[in-house]
Amino acid sequence: MSASAALMWQPQEEGLREICGLLERQISPNSDQHVIWQQLQQYSQVADFNNYLAFILARAEGKSAEVRQAAGLCLKNNLKSTFRSMDSPHQQYIKSQLLPCLGAANKTIRSTAGTVISVIVQLGRVLGWPELLQALVHYLDSNDLNHMEGAMDAIYKICEDIPEELDLDVPGLAERPINIFIPRLLQFFQSPHSTIRRLSLGSINQFIVIMPTALLLSMDQYLQGLFILTRDVSADVRKLVCSAFVQLIEVRPAFLEPHLRNVIEYMLQANKDSDDEVALEACEFWSAYSDANLPPEGLREFLPRLIPVLLSNMVYSDDDESLADAEDDESIPDKDQDLKPRFHSSRLHGSDNGEDADDDIVNVWNLRKCSAAGLDVLSNVFGDELLPTLMPLIQQRLSNSNHLEWKEREASVLAIGAIAEGCFNGLYPLLPEIVTYLLPLLDDKFPLIRSITCWTLSRFSKFIVQGITQQQKGREQFDEVLMGLLRRILDSNKRVQEAACSAFATLEEEASEELAPRLEIILQHLLCAFGKYQRRNQRIVYDAIGTLADAVGGELNQQKHLDILMPPLISKWQQLSNSDKDLFPLLECFTSIAQALGPGFSPFTEPVFQRCISIIQSQLLAKVDHVAAGVHYDKEFIVCSLDLLSGISEGLGSGIESLVAKSNLRDLLVQCCMDDATDIRQSALALVGDLARVCPIHLHARLLDFLNIATEQLSVMRVKEAVSVANNACWALGELAVKVRHEISPVVMKVISYLVPILQNPEQGLNKSLIENSTITLGRFGWVCPELVAPHMEHFMQSWCAALCMIRDDFEKEDAFRGLCAMVRTNPPGGVSSLAYMCRAIASWHEIRSKDLVNEIIQVLNGYKQMLGSGSWEQLLAELEPPVAQQLSRYHV
Repeated sequence: MSASAALMWQPQEEGLREICGLLERQISPNSDQHVIWQQLQQYSQVADFNNYLAFILARAEGKSAEVRQAAGLCLKNNLKSTFRSMDSPHQQYIKSQLLPCLGAANKTIRSTAGTVISVIVQLGRVLGWPELLQALVHYLDSNDLNHMEGAMDAIYKICEDIPEELDLDVPGLAERPINIFIPRLLQFFQSPHSTIRRLSLGSINQFIVIMPTALLLSMDQYLQGLFILTRDVSADVRKLVCSAFVQLIEVRPAFLEPHLRNVIEYMLQANKDSDDEVALEACEFWSAYSDANLPPEGLREFLPRLIPVLLSNMVYSDDDESLADAEDDESIPDKDQDLKPRFHSSRLHGSDNGEDADDDIVNVWNLRKCSAAGLDVLSNVFGDELLPTLMPLIQQRLSNSNHLEWKEREASVLAIGAIAEGCFNGLYPLLPEIVTYLLPLLDDKFPLIRSITCWTLSRFSKFIVQGITQQQKGREQFDEVLMGLLRRILDSNKRVQEAACSAFATLEEEASEELAPRLEIILQHLLCAFGKYQRRNQRIVYDAIGTLADAVGGELNQQKHLDILMPPLISKWQQLSNSDKDLFPLLECFTSIAQALGPGFSPFTEPVFQRCISIIQSQLLAKVDHVAAGVHYDKEFIVCSLDLLSGISEGLGSGIESLVAKSNLRDLLVQCCMDDATDIRQSALALVGDLARVCPIHLHARLLDFLNIATEQLSVMRVKEAVSVANNACWALGELAVKVRHEISPVVMKVISYLVPILQNPEQGLNKSLIENSTITLGRFGWVCPELVAPHMEHFMQSWCAALCMIRDDFEKEDAFRGLCAMVRTNPPGGVSSLAYMCRAIASWHEIRSKDLVNEIIQVLNGYKQMLGSGSWEQLLAELEPPVAQQLSRYHV
């Protein structure tokens, strides 16, 4: 079809009628959407189907706006996958129909056209559609409100999706598009129409982060326009003004510094705006200001006025969806939409295990939560300076026993929790009194007060646990908190159950062995909760049980405890099918239990092990053929199963050997180590390392595969793609090296070539674990294959020894130092130029437990002393830092 023929294209009446009928059924609430989707997919195979959709959107005047909008949205989705491969005449026809839509009388049609136009610009670039820019400028300058709004809407969407596209040179244009648009957008700040003001400001705001030259040069005019718009009658415009100030303070605070007092004053007023969305956007400013590292002095004088505003905004609004949780609802089954998506965190070997951030229970960001977060951030900046203003307000609200004022009391408890970290020093003398005050609130009439009290108490967990030994009645208070939270775990309100379980998990992490005397009663409460909870909160009980196992370890391994703990979990394990996602948290829970019980997990090991193998097998099959597998593919089943096998391996040690021997785990593991999903590779490589420790013989048949796969994860490109996978691969290679010794020789040089750049560039922001594991693995390779590694030691000795200084004392560090000694014995001259670094690494030990290693280090140091001669040796010692030289004296040199 030629371009002119395309523009002459006309739809067939029958085709038009069929497609419109299908779109009408699509927007009908009672239609079968799956069937309609399949029909649309069939129509998509027709070459000019998208032309029909463009025609319906632009010219089907007799059809409803909803049908025309549905055509436009369908067109948008189709273009995402087909536009680039579409014949040019069809592209031209669609574009020709869209531009006039921008001036349509119906706002929905204008807006839908703008959405499709933005998608085409994303796919075909501005330079692929020169007529678009001309049309947009023409419409902006037209003084026709519909055309202006339509053009502004399209520009806003382009700015939102691909702002950088407008800051590029376009052949045939004297200026970049942004230089053409920005003066017009700034002029529109004064438009009498609020929609035009909103879209023009919203468009310019999209450029704040990338800050093109055009905006830099117009910054004064932009700021003047913002200050005028602070008084705008439209809440949407005021919200965007606040958003602009928040973004500017985050990325270019210098622009606001001359106006900072005025901006803060405005944001303080906007934080009290009658429109909650404006107040929420303004509230983001306080955290942004603090994160921008601006001088605290600029904000200090406003604190006495700001703190009461934040506290007031922390009170539940009457329409807050959480207020619907204020009832006894434990017996009401959870709906599927109540079950938040959960994300299992793959096993990571090293010191960078992240912690979950504290968050309030319902994950909808609102003014209440933003105000609490702002107070938290301010407390970390100003510390105890907040207390003289804040504490009288809190005390006044807490002392009000009027039932109607319960929301103010609840907000005050939230405020105490919010400042727990930042104002800790000032609160410290008051904490026994604060905890004593909070304890009765655990039994308050109002569920939301009970739930927030759980959270606030958890924020003081460290103090409560330390108080056992440091406070006069510390143990008594610890017991009261513990029993209070256990009571609330059995609350009749789901929200309180969730808050209590989460708070208890936090207390468990701090208390660890202090929980041992109360273990039986804790287990009774947790397993009672497990029996009564609905699905969503059952997941949180699993977490609390897993955290308990991590906290008390072997203490759990007593028959009376196992009799309470295991039967309900095993029963649930047997009830759940291999495709039930409720299996995920149970697998995680079993992982912690297996590690804690160690050999005590033996009676439960075989069925758990076999099921993990079965799950991995069926999921790997489901990935290629879900019908044959009988389940739909979900990688989390594989990840959780691999991690549980790691937990069993860690807990049982060589006791897992007979199960591995009888299974096809080794071959499944090779498959998982090569999977395209990073978290599967991460967990698989962790299991390779764990099995290398306890039964390396069963990896032997595929040893070269494991070595090659793990090595490739350390390439520069792979490290950038998935640093956690590289971390586990590096750790697994080190574990394999210790067990198979010289059999790692085929990959030694390649691994060394990957590890050395990691150690030489630690400032690149690589995670701490990868640097630690690289350091240890390089040392282990040097220990088992010194004849291969030592000849190259001059190239890495300094950075390697510097990294060794940062490793904590343990058996892995001992292995690395055995490698150091073996390499020096093999190639003594290779270490001479790095001798000072080597001495610092040796001095980093607090205590070496292995006498053999101590003797090896003494031999290394004496060897260099003899090689250098006493004069040069003494000079070396004199040049070392005094603490280093003092530490070396322990080795009799």
